[in-house]
Amino acid sequence: MALKREWNLKVENWMKARDAVSYRQLGEVSFRGFPAKGCMTIDEAKAYPPDAYRDVVQGDSWGEKWGYYWFRTTVAAPQAAEGQRLMLNLNIGAECTVYVNGVIAGSIDKRHFYITLSREANEGEAYEIYVEGYAGHQEARPVMGSSGIGIWREDLYQFLIDVDTLYQIRCSVDEHSLRAAEIDRALARIAAVIDLDADEAELMADIRREHPALKPLLACTNGSTTPTLYMMGQSHLDVAWLWPIEETKRKIARTISNQLALMEEYPEYIYTQSQPYLYQIVQHLYPELYERLVQAVRRGQLIPEGGMWLEADTNLTSGESLIRQFIHGKRFFREQFGVDNEMLWMPDVFGYSGSLPQIMKGCGIRYFASVKMGQTYNNFADPFPYNTFLWEGIDGSEVLVHFMDYHLETKPSVLIDNWNQRVQKDGINSRLAQFGYGDGGGGATRDELEYLRRCADLEGVPKVKLTSPIEYFKDLERQGFSSARYVGELYYPAHRGTYTTQAKTKQGNRRGEFALREAELWGTAAVLLRQWRYPLEQMDALWKTLLLNQFHDILPGTSIARVHAEAEQDFGRVIRTSGSIAAEAQDALSVPQAAESESALSVFNSLSWARSAVIPLPQGWSGAADANGQTLAAQQDSNGHRLARVELPPCGWVTITRAEKEDETKDLAAPSTGERILEHDLLRIELDEYGRMISVWDKERGMELTAGPGNDFRMYKDTPPRFDAWEIDRTYELGEIGLDDPAVIRKLADGPLTTTVEITRKLHRSTLRQHIVLTAGSRIILFRTKIDWQEKHKLLKVDFPTTVHAGEAIFETQFGYMKRPTHRSRPHDADRFEVSHFKWAALAEEARGCAVMNDGKYGMSVLGGTMSLTLLRASTAPDPQADLGEHEFAYAFYPWNGSFLDSGVVRHAYELNCPATARPGDAGSHSLCAADRANIVIDTVKPTEDGSGDVIIRMYEAYRTLTECELQLGFPVRSARRTNMLEQPERELAVSDDGKVRLRFKPFEIITVRLSL
Repeated sequence: MALKREWNLKVENWMKARDAVSYRQLGEVSFRGFPAKGCMTIDEAKAYPPDAYRDVVQGDSWGEKWGYYWFRTTVAAPQAAEGQRLMLNLNIGAECTVYVNGVIAGSIDKRHFYITLSREANEGEAYEIYVEGYAGHQEARPVMGSSGIGIWREDLYQFLIDVDTLYQIRCSVDEHSLRAAEIDRALARIAAVIDLDADEAELMADIRREHPALKPLLACTNGSTTPTLYMMGQSHLDVAWLWPIEETKRKIARTISNQLALMEEYPEYIYTQSQPYLYQIVQHLYPELYERLVQAVRRGQLIPEGGMWLEADTNLTSGESLIRQFIHGKRFFREQFGVDNEMLWMPDVFGYSGSLPQIMKGCGIRYFASVKMGQTYNNFADPFPYNTFLWEGIDGSEVLVHFMDYHLETKPSVLIDNWNQRVQKDGINSRLAQFGYGDGGGGATRDELEYLRRCADLEGVPKVKLTSPIEYFKDLERQGFSSARYVGELYYPAHRGTYTTQAKTKQGNRRGEFALREAELWGTAAVLLRQWRYPLEQMDALWKTLLLNQFHDILPGTSIARVHAEAEQDFGRVIRTSGSIAAEAQDALSVPQAAESESALSVFNSLSWARSAVIPLPQGWSGAADANGQTLAAQQDSNGHRLARVELPPCGWVTITRAEKEDETKDLAAPSTGERILEHDLLRIELDEYGRMISVWDKERGMELTAGPGNDFRMYKDTPPRFDAWEIDRTYELGEIGLDDPAVIRKLADGPLTTTVEITRKLHRSTLRQHIVLTAGSRIILFRTKIDWQEKHKLLKVDFPTTVHAGEAIFETQFGYMKRPTHRSRPHDADRFEVSHFKWAALAEEARGCAVMNDGKYGMSVLGGTMSLTLLRASTAPDPQADLGEHEFAYAFYPWNGSFLDSGVVRHAYELNCPATARPGDAGSHSLCAADRANIVIDTVKPTEDGSGDVIIRMYEAYRTLTECELQLGFPVRSARRTNMLEQPERELAVSDDGKVRLRFKPFEIITVRLSL
């Protein structure tokens, strides 16, 4: 008997009304409340003066913007609830945390509507209820709704879940199958007999009579070729997004309390929670809840897994920061729960760097799971081809990956679709599937677990297994997984605006990363050479502040205004405090005396190669001399400061002294030229009336390097139809806005060290002031830029058309680089019209090339020979004022002759981001460490995390070539060991008598060396 349309409608209407008919209210609940003063514990709320409470009745608005409100009431189980499931139906008009008898019992959110007070109530039993509600940050305040206490009609609820389970199977299987016919017969009978509007006695009698007929259909099992879905209970919680971090502190408590309540009722339920940062919040703010969480971990019901401290962006976060995400994340789970994470779980991150596989393996992570690559909002031309595959990174490292779908429910039809709609049809017989509501937390509901109980092995539905995600990956390894392989970055073909939006947040992150690097290196040097006390705890806290703000909705710029304001404050604090630590360590190295501090200056270089740096001299100095008494080349800048050029050793320092007469060496000087000309012995640059470079003449090769005006500002309308802060439309180039106002151009300096030209210009409604600087002996053209940005829905780029011919451009990524096409020949090529990069991007022929470098920009497009650095956006959602105001940054154009391997691009980009620093006093001269090959970069020098006094040096090969090198140490060591990235020893390394360690690097390989003193 085929189901008739009217029967379908009846069953569908039952499902829509399921919660409403399952709950029967027995009485109303009223509340009194008060506005909270900051973050309050339940004990503080209970101790609040009774006369501070006021009645809050239905229809009343409550709370203040960004504020919290506590409500209180007491209820007792009525006689009608005896032996029944007693429920609190709570509606205060907002998300809230619910305490019952002093203990967090759960929460009310978009998917959780009731609190179970008792699964078997006793008449008269009293419940003291406290509720903490968030008033939100919209102009309209929450409005109190109607709340009540009632019973859950459990028999009716279980009956309706059974009906829905079979109905969904019926709608998914072959309508001509025997399975469909048998379900039709049963549901036709049910639809004809059951009337949900009947009185209680009649309805329950009908259900008790008819319900058993469904049981045989729910007992039918699958055959031997049925696929298996490994079900991973989870709740993705954005640490910040459309709410501030302060609200996340409540959201994680709400989520965990709901999930613990479900675990208690459903002992088979296994829930995976990532992000140790969130656990730490619970530990500090909700100790009683944390203890219950710990017990759930011990029972094996709560799985702490995910790898990183939090789910960080991987397009913009440095390689060292990603390593620290794993160090802090894995350490917390190991110390708190005795577990060693094996999986990176990043459900919502906007693409995955090709450097991740090596970093993951170096941190003991074997598996990677995500859902985001399948959720591209139809904003792609070439869908991703796999669900399960080996991912090979830029260095050849491999990890096993599974991409899930964005399904969050466990209804049978969803489970069936999860399998049928897989991208990869061959070579797999199982999938990992997530369920549980997220973004703002929440997790699974009782309904999900009821469906899963029925679907464990139910004919017509894939077999389901509630489990840890690690069990899925280990089963893949036992079976032998698919031969599918993907090489390189996992580029996300959407959300390309996240490389640029909220520029100050991004710049703060870049400068914070380098500030911490400086503090660690100079702190280590002071410990080694002066027995200085390293502030390990303070540095740990600073790193965690930085890591927090690398969350994938903070660093990409996609959160509300408050989130970014707080992030920029955090980055500023990291930069200032790290700078103070570095300065204190440098002072410990120089130990200035009062008489010496005015006549000696110690200049520090944290980079692992010798470099030449132009530095400002102390006030009152007209010149300077090196340790040999040789006067240094010097000049005065446009602000009246004296500058001198200093030669610096790798990872080391020199001391210069005050000299009364500066060296005015004329062979370094640029010839006297007009206002629009910058020239020295290597390059001649000519500007037009807009300040654009209409000529960059290479004097060495006698050739023009530009194919059109360079440093050409281009503005476009930027109006994506949705996800304003996230997206750049692929058609944005069609909406170019003319920038026709000429510039005011004047030459500020023309001396033996630098030539500087100032450009002042209107850019639509914004104002540009830029210093173009050419330094003697350097092929780098530097653009120090200030923009007062006053645009809405605009995109600003700066173009550098070159005469270089290359089918691929080279983009720096963590610990290496990626090559991407300079054309749009195929769909995947066209998808990558805007990409991320770090400090540099380049076009290279075999014997020459050009690079664009930056000190805090991440978006870039390259088409043909034109490199276009993305500078600013002006989105209005979720932050209506995003990026408005003053911006100050630098970028540079660098042409070279010779091979890319010999270009020096990597070093020059580091130097742009990591200027030499100086402190008063005489530290002498010293080099802490160095590598003897130009393609080996010492990225990190730091004390070990364990406080043992050992030293870590982390290096990488930067140009994709097998290299043998010697690490030269400037301090005595007892032993050297190669370690993984978690600083755990792997093998001994020989140290020569003169302090050298010989190493072999594979292309892009990262090597970590642990030195015992």
